[in-house]
Amino acid sequence: MKYAVSFFGVLVLIIGGMLFFQYQVYSDKIEAGEGDDFSFSQEIEITYRSESLDIRQHFKNLPNQKINIVWPKLATNPDCFIETENTCKRLSEDKLSFEPGENRTQSISYIIPLNGGLQSNQLLKDIFVTLTGGEVTYSTVHISTDHNVSGQWVTGLPIIGQQSLSLVNYSMFSGLGSVSELYWRANNLNVHETSNILSLYSEQPLTEEFKKQLKNLKFLNEEHIAIVQGDNLSKLQGNRILFLKDLSIDSLNNNVILSQVKAQYTFKDSPSWLSEVVASFLTESTIGSSKATEIVNTLTHQMTDSQLANWIQKLDELKGKEISTTVLDEILSDVFGLHTEYLSLNESSKEMFPFLFNDEREVYIGDYPKEDVQVIFKNGLILYSADTLLSHLGYETSNGENGYYVTNNVRNFRFPQDYGFYVFNERRYNTVSEPIIEVAGNQYIEESWLQKLFTVEIKKSNKSITIRATAQQ
Repeated sequence: MKYAVSFFGVLVLIIGGMLFFQYQVYSDKIEAGEGDDFSFSQEIEITYRSESLDIRQHFKNLPNQKINIVWPKLATNPDCFIETENTCKRLSEDKLSFEPGENRTQSISYIIPLNGGLQSNQLLKDIFVTLTGGEVTYSTVHISTDHNVSGQWVTGLPIIGQQSLSLVNYSMFSGLGSVSELYWRANNLNVHETSNILSLYSEQPLTEEFKKQLKNLKFLNEEHIAIVQGDNLSKLQGNRILFLKDLSIDSLNNNVILSQVKAQYTFKDSPSWLSEVVASFLTESTIGSSKATEIVNTLTHQMTDSQLANWIQKLDELKGKEISTTVLDEILSDVFGLHTEYLSLNESSKEMFPFLFNDEREVYIGDYPKEDVQVIFKNGLILYSADTLLSHLGYETSNGENGYYVTNNVRNFRFPQDYGFYVFNERRYNTVSEPIIEVAGNQYIEESWLQKLFTVEIKKSNKSITIRATAQQ
């Protein structure tokens, strides 16, 4: 018994020393912020007992300002934790905030009940307190269980040490950034610390060649991430814990980068391919689905070298912000100098929508604005949405077996696709270009053919396009 206690004490001292030196290396990055946004470090003590996690969370380097506390949804018995006489002085009576004060270290405690107790292969998400407006620069996590509860803990942080003693099993993790989840497995896994930012927990040992390839991988930031071979009970992924069945280099590289991108940006309800597109440009590679690959290749071929560099720079400047197809379309429009809705249209379209530019000017037919008439630029051509525009000019339109039909009481057109002619009032006329062009399943009429065949006058200003008939239609 004395031996076990002494050994545990020595282990804590050794690990504590390692932590001290690590913390000193990163301490210059930890600064208390001013105003609403700030940074801080934290230390979390977790003890599993009686089918629950008893958590003590210590916040360090807090600024002298009011800070709102966000408790986990599952948390019960939220309270202060009196580590010293000052560590609860700033906690408000309702326990929803730290009030302004000079004490820069504050401590709280709470319980996370586990329905049915700790289950093997279980991922526990969003179980720690967060501070509104705060960025965690460094985290340390201690986990203790009774000696009869043994297994592998994973936090996403680098593992500093773990030890099984006669009375307790203990694990410690420490590293840059925040921590929001825990994973536990009843049997121990092989732990491979392949680099400063990647640890791999596998069922089988890794070959030396595979370890060498892992060390050559390049990622987007320095925050450590843990890869666990296989699935978990919920089939969910963590923020810094990824579950992969395939431990190939390509799979590891792609999934880690995607995880880092999702941590750096807020995508909300955006399609999954959008994060893949962003990741591909930031890494100058192609990552993800066939749709993401096609979008990346299309945009890359549309851009000059300077436009591509500008686009990537603007993506980098969006880190920490919410991203959507609309937001990125606005940036693309700025990069190209012409308006495009390429990403938004691909979000709403099941099939690939081609790259094109949109004319944002208001369209008038005669003296009246027509919101349903679209004007696009594609392959150097100016195209107008044929169905809506021609209906405003007094025609009926339809798609038939032999082409696109445009008719009124006295004028009848048929436009076969890709045959090099059109038919007007039963007479055939050869063409060197196509009057009607199909784009994403819709028919558009080219501007010069619109003027020639439908005798209209087109006047343009900075804000509008006006189309007037010059003869009886």
